[in-house]
Amino acid sequence: MNGNPIILGTRGSELALKQTSMVTALLQAAHPFLEVSHTVIQTTGDKRQDLKLNQFGKDGAALVDKGIFIKELEIALENKQINAAVHSLKDLPSELEQHFAVAAVLERAPIEDVLISAGKFTLNTLPEGATVGTSSVRRARQLNMLRPDVKIVDLRGNVPTRVRKCLGDQPLDAIILAAAGLMRLDLLKPNSRTITIDDQKLHAQILDPKKFLPAAGQGAIAIEVNAKDGYIRDVFAKINHPETEARIKAEREFLRLLGAGCQTPVGAHTWIEDRKLHMTVRVFPEHNPLAPPVEATAAFSIDSPLTLARRLADRVR
Repeated sequence: MNGNPIILGTRGSELALKQTSMVTALLQAAHPFLEVSHTVIQTTGDKRQDLKLNQFGKDGAALVDKGIFIKELEIALENKQINAAVHSLKDLPSELEQHFAVAAVLERAPIEDVLISAGKFTLNTLPEGATVGTSSVRRARQLNMLRPDVKIVDLRGNVPTRVRKCLGDQPLDAIILAAAGLMRLDLLKPNSRTITIDDQKLHAQILDPKKFLPAAGQGAIAIEVNAKDGYIRDVFAKINHPETEARIKAEREFLRLLGAGCQTPVGAHTWIEDRKLHMTVRVFPEHNPLAPPVEATAAFSIDSPLTLARRLADRVR
């Protein structure tokens, strides 16, 4: 395809730039004569690393749900400064504004969460009162459910910064991060249980996604575009991964039907087996941290992910 150069918008973290380079490589393989460049755009969430996610304004959680990690990228899209924005899919609100659309999702990376520690701990062997770092309410609630004796502390910063919280003079006993980001940055190798950073080795326990459910969209990269830009949508259609698309459609529709956002404690695990899409969900009450979650599992045709989401939403409402 010959046409105008494509400008990708991205956040400036090492992980975001790595993901943008992956998108660029796929685009150039699909369209050999297409010129692709990128521009770095700092988002509200990037600028205020000093704040916890629930401290962004008086209604912090609502601000996060509206996209503190995507707002400036969407402004650049509207102003035609960029043609597409590259996102970690789990950063996107479950419902986009009408003039935006997800044009493609890349093949999904591993969806699991990883418990990282210098003490070679597992979820079961963490000592009583251990400090575990995470900024995710989903991870925190599941950790409280499985290990109510540990202390959870807030964790901000890019992936390497968070990993280093297990090192130094006052290290955390453990942190929890997504496997996908660790692998994309080559901090964690496939089939490995060791993370190497600053020439030091840390232990990594890959958490079973059937027991410790990942976030909706975890491990997926999404390309957001202006919905009415047919040319750009056609360009990105060539790199879309249909199976990943089916899985994330079910997960995001489930969140939308529940009115859940980025800071709602919901886990969603999807997998494909015998041409059927399976999904397990775990929903924690937002305003009662001691209440147990509601869980449900269902399966439906891979061609009808929205129907699967509706069935599960009806069960857990």
